[in-house]
Amino acid sequence: MSTAPCLLPYFARVNQIESEPLPRNIDALLDAAADAAPDQVALHFIADDQTYTYRALRDVVNKAASGLAALGVGYGTHVALMMPNIPQWPITWLALARLGAVCVPINVRYTSRELQFAIDDAEVEHLVIAEQHLPVAAELTGGRLRTVVVVGEAGAGQLGWHDVVAGGDARFTPAREPLLDDLMNIQYTSGTTGLPKGCLLTQRYWLTCAKVHADADGMEHQNILASNPYFYMTPQWLTLMAFFRRGTLFVATHRSGTSTMAWIRKYRIHFALVGKIIFDQPPSADDADNNIKKVAIYGFPKQDHAALERRFGFVAREAFGMTEIGSGLFMPPEASCMTGSGSAGLAAPFRECRIADMDGNTLPADQVGELLFRGPGLLTGYYRRPDANAAGFHGDWFRTGDLARQDKDGFIYIVGRIKDMVRRAGESVAAREVEEVLIALPEIEEAAVVPVPDALRGEEVKAYIRLRAGVTPEALPPAAVFEHCSRNLAVFKVPRYLEYRIVDFPRTPSGKIRKSELVAERPDLRVGSWDRVAGRAI
Repeated sequence: MSTAPCLLPYFARVNQIESEPLPRNIDALLDAAADAAPDQVALHFIADDQTYTYRALRDVVNKAASGLAALGVGYGTHVALMMPNIPQWPITWLALARLGAVCVPINVRYTSRELQFAIDDAEVEHLVIAEQHLPVAAELTGGRLRTVVVVGEAGAGQLGWHDVVAGGDARFTPAREPLLDDLMNIQYTSGTTGLPKGCLLTQRYWLTCAKVHADADGMEHQNILASNPYFYMTPQWLTLMAFFRRGTLFVATHRSGTSTMAWIRKYRIHFALVGKIIFDQPPSADDADNNIKKVAIYGFPKQDHAALERRFGFVAREAFGMTEIGSGLFMPPEASCMTGSGSAGLAAPFRECRIADMDGNTLPADQVGELLFRGPGLLTGYYRRPDANAAGFHGDWFRTGDLARQDKDGFIYIVGRIKDMVRRAGESVAAREVEEVLIALPEIEEAAVVPVPDALRGEEVKAYIRLRAGVTPEALPPAAVFEHCSRNLAVFKVPRYLEYRIVDFPRTPSGKIRKSELVAERPDLRVGSWDRVAGRAI
């Protein structure tokens, strides 16, 4: 714990937060908000200004839960959701929470191959999907799915979401009330290797994460902005954060550098997650004309942190979280002396953290090691992945795969990552998954995927390929490689840069490709590559 006197109010808040009991489940939080503020707007969808008061939201959630129950959805049933940021997403998620069912969020940019994997791996029985994504689902094989519920026009053998809800009962009570530690989500995240892993996230996980963000900074956040897709973790806990505050979540369809500040001003937003998406916009005379109390920034360039606060006139604080742990690190608003330090903060409420060597032994202050967390409400494991569970923990301490150091005051600084991943525009891309798709082409002997620094997206995906003996680049041109990747990978995973490797890869004594040496071969990894976006060699 830091000894800085200015942080005493933060530690007092932490003690208060941790001493208060959580609601008994997610549905109880919605009920409490609807009882306390029935006419307050809970959700406001920016695209069409559609709104739901807490009273109306509770009614439609109950009807949706009732309608889904009539289809056989109940406690422990696995239900996949594949929709953009439309009202049916949070309504269905909250209905599943009420039933004690398990939600499997699906990225709307998944290909048929990726959707098939998630359906099979998570043992999904029911799919709720927006009409525009039905072509992807049309190629699903196997008989696991019992029902497909469509938001929009349903086809043969499918059900309409609105029909399911219309037949529901607003006074519905489930046969079994879920508990705090019951499973709520199988949330897929790209791991260090292979295809995504399903994180097992309980109702406690979501309530803990939401309560931390609602109360840890001591500010009154009534109007909250969500612009990331609901199939990610952030809008889900932002929804519950709004419930804790009896406030309004304003939901955008997508992140937008040009529109974010306009939304913030128009809807008098108090809390948002922002980053370079607004800082990179041309300065405007009305930049500081906003009602923001605080913004959360993740991985923002430390050299621009103070300039961000001066330009927009708000408090901006770093934080650290990930799908497996929810909220991990939190920078108190009182810690103005840390602006521009690059620190991601202190351990958040309900969390302990430490820096360890690869064997799990705690390291002294200022030594670099792996960042570990423990506390109530972390993931309970990865679904059907005993190997990942064994590798992901040192006892009850979760291994983040991130390299960090901790100073003598307890502040954590992220310095790198162990994970073999590319972080592209907020998306985690597992190198091995892309490599496995590439070597599925019979002409490719080996592939190695690495990140390339990019000013706009943070990192871009670069693939090195070594062709089989006798195969030339003319026989497998870049366009054919990119087209193959586009058929089998979500768009954010498709490599931007492609390089044909003529000589062998640098290797470890055991024969593995030594990527650190590969990327060190030239200062600019784009040189010598084919740029998919530019359509030419660099």
